[in-house]
Amino acid sequence: GYDFAAVLEWFAERVDRIILLFDAHKLDISDEFSEVIKALKNHEDKMRVVLNKADQIETQQLMRVYGALMWSLGKIVNTPEVIRVYIGSFWSHPLLIPDNRKLFEAEEQDLFRDIQSLPRNAALRKLNDLIKRARLAKVHAYIISSLKKEMPSMFGKDNKKKELVNNLGDIYARIEREHQISPGDFPNLKKMQDQLQAQDFSKFQPLKSKLLETVEDMLANDIAQLMVLVRQEESQRPTQMVKGGAFEGTLHGPFGHGYGEGAGEGIDDAEWVVARDKPMYDEIFYTLSPVDGKITGANAKKEMVKSKLPNTVLGKIWKLADIDKDGMLDDEEFALANHLIKVKLEGHELPNELPSHLLPPSKRKITE
Repeated sequence: GYDFAAVLEWFAERVDRIILLFDAHKLDISDEFSEVIKALKNHEDKMRVVLNKADQIETQQLMRVYGALMWSLGKIVNTPEVIRVYIGSFWSHPLLIPDNRKLFEAEEQDLFRDIQSLPRNAALRKLNDLIKRARLAKVHAYIISSLKKEMPSMFGKDNKKKELVNNLGDIYARIEREHQISPGDFPNLKKMQDQLQAQDFSKFQPLKSKLLETVEDMLANDIAQLMVLVRQEESQRPTQMVKGGAFEGTLHGPFGHGYGEGAGEGIDDAEWVVARDKPMYDEIFYTLSPVDGKITGANAKKEMVKSKLPNTVLGKIWKLADIDKDGMLDDEEFALANHLIKVKLEGHELPNELPSHLLPPSKRKITE
């Protein structure tokens, strides 16, 4: 009994994040859902997609479903960037097919981080909304003045009005061409036609060039200055996070994402985790001509590049492993470097700072 798409459009203008939910086992996008997505036009930057109930299908089928979803969305959501899709099973029941547990956990944490970061960028999003409204007001001015210009001064006003409303799409195209305006800045064609039916075109205002110049100046200069101020303000403000509900208890303890994996392996062990493979690393170390128990950066590099990791990654590993910052590696530091290479090659991310459990036993006093 009400215009559902219009209600969503109203909310879309005012919210920070729009999440579209799809079921992995029944992917068809109904006509109604398609209309809803189209109603969210101009808010694509706020949109994220959740492919839910992904634990109900096998991995191979999940890949097909994901591909089909991206293809379907590409036809409806007209953005140059690929829309972000989070895959998982977003409820508290046991996973039916647990093969992709790690993927689901990683995707869930990515989604949580995205939602939790919303307060941090609130001012910037409001500024983006202001830009959208200014551009829309500018387009409205061009449309209204074009309609005013086309109207006869005396007779045949009603017929001309009908003709202009019916040909509004052509007017859009002409304005777009003449003023180099993006098609995405124009109001919905059908909605605009419906609203124009009840208007008296003869009462429309002609184009006020001075006002348009003010808007252009605001978009070109004021907004750029505001962007800088907003960034400065946000960097100085204490970090705000969305809290409560599903966010509680997900980042701490042994069930936090990635706990005990990758660089976190051995976090609860009494023994240094790198020591397990150190004899193997030592064999390589003593072939690299150590002097006073250390190898040079050049000799370490010859061995480390065999991993085929990019220099940027190896540089980060070197920074983490060279604990005493002397530009050389002893046997423990070399073993640590190789352990971090293994972590990266297994597909895990490297830490920005070396976790305390990865510090070689002989170096723990140095950092203290």
